Amino acid sequence: MQNNCIINVENSINSGQVFLWRKNDNNWYGINGQDILKISTSGSVKSYQNVKTDFFRKKDDIENIIKSISKDSTTKRAVKQYLGLRILEQDPFQCLISFIVSSNSNIQKIKNSLENISKKFGVKVKFENHEFFLFPKPEMLAKASINEIKSCGVGYRARFIKEAANIIALKKINFENLKKDNYKNAKEEICTIPGVGNKVADCVLLFSLNKLESFPLDRWMIRILEKYYSEKFQLETKTITEKQYNILHEKIVNYFGPFAGYAQQFLFKMERENYQKKWL
Repeated sequence: MQNNCIINVENSINSGQVFLWRKNDNNWYGINGQDILKISTSGSVKSYQNVKTDFFRKKDDIENIIKSISKDSTTKRAVKQYLGLRILEQDPFQCLISFIVSSNSNIQKIKNSLENISKKFGVKVKFENHEFFLFPKPEMLAKASINEIKSCGVGYRARFIKEAANIIALKKINFENLKKDNYKNAKEEICTIPGVGNKVADCVLLFSLNKLESFPLDRWMIRILEKYYSEKFQLETKTITEKQYNILHEKIVNYFGPFAGYAQQFLFKMERENYQKKWL
């Protein structure tokens, strides 16, 4: 099982978790809140702010996690195919805005909108002879007008972005506290933010707040569960109500265990690749 410890940078970045990343030569460069990360193909991370970051969650016991989620031939196949795929530990505010923007959209469009937001409201910096825009601080987006935010191509989500930024800027929600809290409480709190439903909340919890039992359920994921697990999870519908979402999430965690979020990522990656969907 030793090779489970490898990190596949390409697969991890191209798995629908992050959007503000680009590849130059053999390195990936990405915006992570008020920092820029340079990641080599070997997985070494250099930070613009010289901050130590566990972006690839090396603290996770990946061997144990893979054993725990490999419940059937489908997950075993996904894990084998995409060994080295990791859940990324992102800046929570950027993650929150990214997934508010992601509602009913595609990866290229989300990326464009977030780049526009960074250019318009973020600070321009130079790192390794490349120009970048840091992700705007909550205060900047809270001060912006809805029309200014709308001009970034986010449509009806502009109001939600402004309100979310305002809540974080006023410290009505504290991400550090949410990291320490349990999944249920943290999710309830995140869902009080306008524009944040179950799926967006689960993405933020999984990709930035240490909640590895989160299992974001969007159209893709429901299609995947219908295809491989229809008997196990008894899915009757393509759209699910809040109540159904919570019941289904409970069944999923009972089946995949406390690291269900990893199972979600492997299945999502495998199926999107099967359909040859575009990544970054």
